[in-house]
Amino acid sequence: MKKLFAVGTGPGDPELLTIKSVHLIESADVIFAPDNRGKNMALDSAREYIKTDRIVYLEFPMGKMNDDLYKKNVNIIKDNLHDGEIGVYLTIGDASIYSTFMNILKYEPDFNFEISSGIPSFLEAANIAKVPLATTGKNFTLVDNIDGVNLEFVDRIAILKTFKDKSHTLDRLEAHGFKYVYIEEASSENELVLTNRDEILERISYMSLIIGWKE
Repeated sequence: MKKLFAVGTGPGDPELLTIKSVHLIESADVIFAPDNRGKNMALDSAREYIKTDRIVYLEFPMGKMNDDLYKKNVNIIKDNLHDGEIGVYLTIGDASIYSTFMNILKYEPDFNFEISSGIPSFLEAANIAKVPLATTGKNFTLVDNIDGVNLEFVDRIAILKTFKDKSHTLDRLEAHGFKYVYIEEASSENELVLTNRDEILERISYMSLIIGWKE
């Protein structure tokens, strides 16, 4: 029987992978890694633990995914994972949070799979910025788009993928009395933490997020 593991590689630092994830990566017969415009952050984070030579790239062009591309990736996995083998599907952060892996399952619900947890970027970013996300009596909201969120009833919020419409996002946060911090490439050597609005608006990075809180 073949088995597929979705392994969260965390926010970027190879030392933030869990011991379980490292063991799975080391024992894998084949590694499946996203290839988004030549960027392989998940693979880069796990590379020092990979022992197999079989690395299969899956294409996930940002903003261009459709049914045919998802089905193509499903078929690539099925063709390269053989009976008796262990396959590891690498995903940044955790597989349960805005992950391409969960989207793939819509097209192949019968995969024999398990998930190995990874540290999500917003948790690492909150620790870097020393901002509590959840405390007694306060709620926390996680989104990838601030539109549609009633900020009147939100105490703390993490907004992922803030490379677009940052001005609109900051306007809304400020209008509802939020303080905020911008974190780019959390845990990497290029990590950047900003609180100044003008400096934040100058940045354009997919690997970024904003954490907001009311005092």
